[in-house]
Amino acid sequence: MKHNRLFGILYLLLSNETMTASDLASYFEVSVRTIYRDIESLSELHIPIYMSKGKNGGIHLLDHYKLDKALLSDEEQDQILFSLEGINRLQVDKNHVYEKMKSIFSKDDENWFEVDFSVWDQSDIHKENFEIIKNAIIHKNVIEFLYFNSYGTSRVRKVEPLKLYFKYNSWYLCGFDIDKNDTRFFKIMRIKHLKLLDETFERKTVNNLSFEDIPPKIVQLVLQIDQKLSYRVYDEFDESCIKKLEDGNFIVTVEFPFSDWIYGYILSFGEFVKVLEPEAVQKEIIDRLKKSLNNYS
Repeated sequence: MKHNRLFGILYLLLSNETMTASDLASYFEVSVRTIYRDIESLSELHIPIYMSKGKNGGIHLLDHYKLDKALLSDEEQDQILFSLEGINRLQVDKNHVYEKMKSIFSKDDENWFEVDFSVWDQSDIHKENFEIIKNAIIHKNVIEFLYFNSYGTSRVRKVEPLKLYFKYNSWYLCGFDIDKNDTRFFKIMRIKHLKLLDETFERKTVNNLSFEDIPPKIVQLVLQIDQKLSYRVYDEFDESCIKKLEDGNFIVTVEFPFSDWIYGYILSFGEFVKVLEPEAVQKEIIDRLKKSLNNYS
């Protein structure tokens, strides 16, 4: 608590230049004597904080003082801002913590990085869901939602949210399914009609559970891709997976977690891809193409 108050005093003085001990004591709901002890603690950290008497006296920092000269290196500041920028992109409302830290670090004019975790068709409802889940984890609220599994069936789930994961280019929720009495992973894009319940829980966050504990089925694909889509080949596959043929086309050998998503991904290459292996995936693609053509017959 004291460390939070010390940082708070620094932030207020950076914003207001000068404040009295009684003002600070009132703001933090502590005694004036406690504030004086805090000022002494800040001085021991070599922060140039001063007290002056008189009509315009009070507690203030050395002119032009910035936090970046005291506690954190430039690299550490950038690491903090990079992390906060990532969080900023996931929230519906503006992240005021990010803006405050930029001001404290005096980096308002620096914008050398930008983070975007969204997918092509991500709507505000998905960002709102992420915000609800994040707050539910922090405040230990049970959530309820309609969940669609990979087979297209849906059912209402009541879950104690424990942890968020970003894996396989998607966000997942790790939570304790109350009905199943087990810890499960839920893809956030498949969560619909999310509700935050008044019911709370005491279960500890699962720090030692990861996707590796529930390994997905892996499939190795061998694809022949036309040179006309060379930009996608180099954008989406590691160079070690790519073999360029004499005619300019490509053979791509890649491993993916097996799910229905694979078929949609392959079909997104249109006429410029051919599945060479495995045979089961090749047959499924042919079957889906035939069914698609039947829609126009």
